[in-house]
Amino acid sequence: MLEESFKAKLKSGEPVVGCFASIESATTVELLALAGMDFVMLDGEHNPIDPGIAATMFRAADGIGVPALARVGENQQQVIAKYMDAGCLGVMIPMVNNGPDALRVVQSVKYPPEGKRGLASVRANNYGMAGPSGEYVERANQRTVVIVQIETMDGVEHADEIVATEGVDVVFLGPSDLSVALGVPGQGKHQTVLDTIEALTKKIVAAGKVSGTIARAPEDYRYWRDRGVGLFLTGANTLLGAAASEYVQEIHAIEEGR
Repeated sequence: MLEESFKAKLKSGEPVVGCFASIESATTVELLALAGMDFVMLDGEHNPIDPGIAATMFRAADGIGVPALARVGENQQQVIAKYMDAGCLGVMIPMVNNGPDALRVVQSVKYPPEGKRGLASVRANNYGMAGPSGEYVERANQRTVVIVQIETMDGVEHADEIVATEGVDVVFLGPSDLSVALGVPGQGKHQTVLDTIEALTKKIVAAGKVSGTIARAPEDYRYWRDRGVGLFLTGANTLLGAAASEYVQEIHAIEEGR
């Protein structure tokens, strides 16, 4: 569960490409893993994926050997703890608006002395059956991943303190919510949004952290990879919808040509 290579790859500067698992299904996780995704991100912010459902999805990821993280909709220690204890490698927290917000995420993910996470015999540490707890705590603090999202004007204005927060590994820049914050709702590729993400990415990379954003299509990946972004996410719903639409359109085209 405490997969080591994912964080090592992040630190090396190699790009990592993952997918939001937005459908509350272990099968979805297996399909994404078998497709070759570097990681899966369970989306518990916008979808009904509670810690119990998440545990089943984490088991599917573990079975194939793909790292699994979770986007949690609340920056609250007891909420984050349930997902961490269920066995994910780390969390992604939306609407992080300042340094104290970012620090709260770190403290929820890490055990003392780095954080405030409570220790118990849970799935994340093999129910306390895999060796001394002290060794597990050390491994967990080294390997777990903290991703915070900047997607409001408060977050943009306090970006320096968010980026500087010790323990934050990735700062994720969501174009959809940033488009709303910047007054161009729904226009994730508006020049103002692009410029904001690029400027923030420069800050993030200069601080030795990883910048992340959405890459719904390969051309998005190319654009942002050229600008220093290192972590990319697309969505299972987006991929499924696009593939299904293409299939149906081709069927209709065949019928029209008969």
